[in-house]
Amino acid sequence: MKIENPFESGHIKNYILAYVGVVVIMVLFFLAATLWNDPKEYPKKEFPAEPAVGKKKVHKVSKKEKNEKDTNGIKLMEGVY
Repeated sequence: MKIENPFESGHIKNYILAYVGVVVIMVLFFLAATLWNDPKEYPKKEFPAEPAVGKKKVHKVSKKEKNEKDTNGIKLMEGVY
């Protein structure tokens, strides 16, 4: 059994046509996805540059919570984070 050269037998034309067909289909899908897809517009979120004064949340730790924290075996340094 002899292997034929695709350039001499004319098979290369079929490979090129198949490649071009795949590229054309990819381009068509890309165009369909971008042209008819209307992106939704979301309102722009604006954050204040200065933090609100007087709205600081204070968490009071009860003795029970403090004892539970001490028994975990993990001790965090205060004021580092």
